[in-house]
Amino acid sequence: MNKKVSETSKNIPKAMLPRMLRTFLFTVSIFTLVLLILLVIAERIYHSYIFYGDEPVYQVVKIAQKNMIGIFVSAWLIGIIVDMYIYWKKTLNYLDTLAEATTKLLSNDDELIHLPEELKAIEDELNNTKKAVLRNEQLAKQSEQRKNDLIMYLAHDLKTPLTSVIGYLTLLRDEEQISSELREHYLSVSLDRAERLEELINEFFEITRFNLTNITLERSRTNMTRMLEQISYEFGPLYAEKNLTCSLDLEPDIEMLIDVDKMERVFDNLIRNAINYSFENSTITISAHKKADYVEMTFTNEGNTIPEEKLKRIFEQFFRLDSSRTSKTGGAGLGLAISKEIVELHHGMISAYSKDEEIQFSIKIPTGL
Repeated sequence: MNKKVSETSKNIPKAMLPRMLRTFLFTVSIFTLVLLILLVIAERIYHSYIFYGDEPVYQVVKIAQKNMIGIFVSAWLIGIIVDMYIYWKKTLNYLDTLAEATTKLLSNDDELIHLPEELKAIEDELNNTKKAVLRNEQLAKQSEQRKNDLIMYLAHDLKTPLTSVIGYLTLLRDEEQISSELREHYLSVSLDRAERLEELINEFFEITRFNLTNITLERSRTNMTRMLEQISYEFGPLYAEKNLTCSLDLEPDIEMLIDVDKMERVFDNLIRNAINYSFENSTITISAHKKADYVEMTFTNEGNTIPEEKLKRIFEQFFRLDSSRTSKTGGAGLGLAISKEIVELHHGMISAYSKDEEIQFSIKIPTGL
């Protein structure tokens, strides 16, 4: 916020000085023109009367006529000095007004800044800056609140699998006479809970990495078609858990200059997301086709339609489609936010669509990088 206010404060003199200079020059021009008109009028009046040599007025007019240029220059300089003094005083008053207005940028109220009519352009800039600062602060607070809520939920969720692991391992230690079937069951449940515990701990690391790491790209020429085929194949066991079918519609040998590791993370997030939110016994479709100057990749699955209000926020940090912490599908709410950042670093765009129990994510990445 302070950086934004500082930039605006630096821009105020740049916006103010040209306007003040134009107004000053305009005033000087008008004053000079009026002075010339007065001289012309005085000259005409002088020639319209007959003066006698012994008249005092005639003597004064004669002296003035001989020193016309000097009188004009003196009057012009006096006018300029007076004009400069007036504008100097006005500028100081403006600076005091602007200094007071700038401090209002730091206030958290919604009251707009009001300046004199001459500073209307600066008033608009200050108000736009204040609105932007307040909006960014609100977004930052919301993001921080979602993050804090998420960490609180994750910390609470850590207790459940940990308690189960400790409980079943204690049973295995204390019950000496236990059947092999029951022992196998206890070990299976303990392993399942331990894996869930690992997922939750990884989510903590994911939050830390996202906040502390600036993502940079290391591009290399890659066969996108083979990459998608390989990644989709690796999800075979997860497909089987929900009896899902993966259908590939890939144009052969699509060559692209991308960061393989980063894009693999994007595809992993989107496929995992499709699996988590797919109906059982349904089909996930992955397609990739080369257009005129970009490659379009889509990931489509059959699942509950995502409401429009959630669809608009789906790429926000720490936003989760499933707010219930009882669901195993719930992640840290960072996967799609990180995917969006990676795609945009490739100068591409990612979008989400959902209608009639269909969910689709589309990625478009330029080919001419």
